[in-house]
Amino acid sequence: MSPQEYKIDTLGIVGSGAMGRGIAQIAALAGLTVRLYDSNPAALDAARAYLSETFGKLAAKGKIKEADAHAAFALVHDAQDLSELADCGAVVEAIVEKLDIKRELFRELEAVVGASCILASNTSSLSITAIAAGCSKPERVAGFHFFNPVPLMRVAEVIDGLRGDPRAGDALMQLARRIGHTPVRAKDMPGFIVNHAGRGMNTEGLRVASEGVASFADIDRIMREQAGFRLGPFELLDLTALDVSHPVMESIYHQFYEEPRFTPSPITGTRLAGGLIGRKAGEGFYRYVDGKQQAPEEAPAPTQLPARVWISRASHAAREQVLKVIAKHDAGIHIDCGITPAPESLIVVTPLGFDATTTAVAEHLDATRVVAVDTLFPLDTVARRTVMTTPATTPAMRDAAHALFSADGVPVTMIRDSTGFVAQRVVATIVNIGCDIAQQGIATPEDIDLAVTLGLGYPRGPLALGDSLGATTILTILRNMQSVLGDPRYRPSPWLTRRAQLGLSLTHDEERR
Repeated sequence: MSPQEYKIDTLGIVGSGAMGRGIAQIAALAGLTVRLYDSNPAALDAARAYLSETFGKLAAKGKIKEADAHAAFALVHDAQDLSELADCGAVVEAIVEKLDIKRELFRELEAVVGASCILASNTSSLSITAIAAGCSKPERVAGFHFFNPVPLMRVAEVIDGLRGDPRAGDALMQLARRIGHTPVRAKDMPGFIVNHAGRGMNTEGLRVASEGVASFADIDRIMREQAGFRLGPFELLDLTALDVSHPVMESIYHQFYEEPRFTPSPITGTRLAGGLIGRKAGEGFYRYVDGKQQAPEEAPAPTQLPARVWISRASHAAREQVLKVIAKHDAGIHIDCGITPAPESLIVVTPLGFDATTTAVAEHLDATRVVAVDTLFPLDTVARRTVMTTPATTPAMRDAAHALFSADGVPVTMIRDSTGFVAQRVVATIVNIGCDIAQQGIATPEDIDLAVTLGLGYPRGPLALGDSLGATTILTILRNMQSVLGDPRYRPSPWLTRRAQLGLSLTHDEERR
């Protein structure tokens, strides 16, 4: 059977919630006949009303012609019974995330649809192979995972089950392009590409918060304004809502047999139990008033600059970054050039992956005067800087460091001691998990980066991000964190280690013979 024989002009959709109606919207606008089924007639009526209103709004805003709005709505047909999906070239289920219920639905669909109809699941984390196992023709079962809101999130993951016919996946790739989405191809592994890769930001952000390093808002500010992400981990969790994201975290963790990299946090479990699920509930990690996030204001920075500053020579490049910041404000600060710091000097260190305490001890420094500044992202280009203290750093030295690094108008977030600060450890985890997805052959390097930029809105995909910062730098951060903490979650991926050693791009995929 060639891909062309999987002819998809009529698309069945089972489930008329946010995902089902979103898929129906883009399919109808692309000219496909849509048969929309829901076991709840009221839900089906609500979806029809939503689609009618949405097509009308698009026309009123000039995004589509009025005639096209009417034509699209006319292509969406109610299905009162599954038997009405008999002529569909593909049926996409978008129902509850429960394996037994999906299996039962697919068994029912097999008795209805034609032999060349593709049965596709919009599951976000369940195994396609497991769903297909209940079917007599598992080869035509595939994953077709969209993201909410479907019309705006223009990426679709096509997932091949172990018994799947690749040509069915090829047909879904073609369908995704036809309805205006960018398809990416993945093997059947927990979380596929996007939800798998997303563990880096969310689980590591939660780990930072659970260690008391910084507040939710401060972690978000660092990831936005220092690391350059559109949203921080807690803003993202509020947007997706914990009633969706926490079960996915648990599902992926258990499907990978308790892989330490994906360990969920009790923070989200507790907040889910308390109903603090996110933006749609009016309260999550932030409160929302009329849909607007209410973030706590930052206290003004101290103004008393240190008289003397000693800067570690462990990294020449990092030392030059610090000197460049100090040179901006010509306040008569004396740079202590001694081999060891003078008794009154503020001591600045610039670790990669290590915490301030470990660095102070390794360099035989007075921990009461030590602060560490994160130089992973150049200090003169970022919109925010991060400075951390040791548990012994005095308030006077902490405040002097805060004043020093914010004197040129760039805001500074002061954090408690942390291996890898905040940005270093979160970014390194994102890159490392992306590398493992590539190592496992779940998707090509190109599709990994494409899926993450489109599906998660990251400024770069994990592999391109690692290249931009340097694979050796990311490897150093991970190894140093693991050496301090002994935590297997930070063990480097072989994909990262080998490419760093050979000086290859993280996007380099070896030729298969």
